This record gives sequence, C-alpha cells and structure tokens, in this order.
Amino acid sequence: MTDHQNYRCTVAVTLEVIGGKWKSLILWHLSFKTLRFSQLQRRLNRITQKMLTQQLRELERDGLVHREVFAEVPPRVEYSLTELGVTVVPILQQMCQWGKDFLEQSEGQAVGDCGTG
Repeated sequence: MTDHQNYRCTVAVTLEVIGGKWKSLILWHLSFKTLRFSQLQRRLNRITQKMLTQQLRELERDGLVHREVFAEVPPRVEYSLTELGVTVVPILQQMCQWGKDFLEQSEGQAVGDCGTG
C-alpha cells in the first residue's frame, strides 16, 4: 500500500493512488469488464508494455486491481477491479462528465461521452 503518512491533504493521497497519465484510464477500462494485459494495452494504444506493467503493479499493490493467473499454456493473466477499486468508479464517472462539460464549454460543440472501455 502507498505510504500515505506524510500527506496533509487527502486529495494528494487520491492523486498518488489514481493520478498520473495512465492509472485512471486503466481503472476506467477495468470498470466495464475484466481484461487481459494485451486488451488493456490495445485500449491504451500509446502506453509501453513496461509502463503498463508498472502501473498495474502499483494499482495491485494499492489494492485497487486484482491480477489472476490461469495455469494454461500459454499462461493467461486477467485484471479486474477489487472491491476497493470499484469505489473509485463514481469518481472516474464524474471526471468523465467534467471533461465532457469542459470540452463543450471551451469548444462550443457537443462531444461524445467516455465510452464503455
């Protein structure tokens, strides 16, 4: 789990756990269904394999993502949200709506929603 003893602001804790370029997007895609590594990588088409691995490990360490390895040949690994991870989904939905509203206001035109992962 992230060492959060040095934080004075709980927003900083939230940003440490789900912030950055990729973590929120990973959580967003996993909010719709369980995905394999390659499926996540395709949805995040600019993420490197190394970065996706690192971000997934951090999300797993913090208890938001569950990694399940199936004893098959070749091995199959699936990622899903944990019970704690599911509690982040309303925040992500609000971020999606805020982004949509922001774009509509700044561009003066309707934009699509965040999709279904």
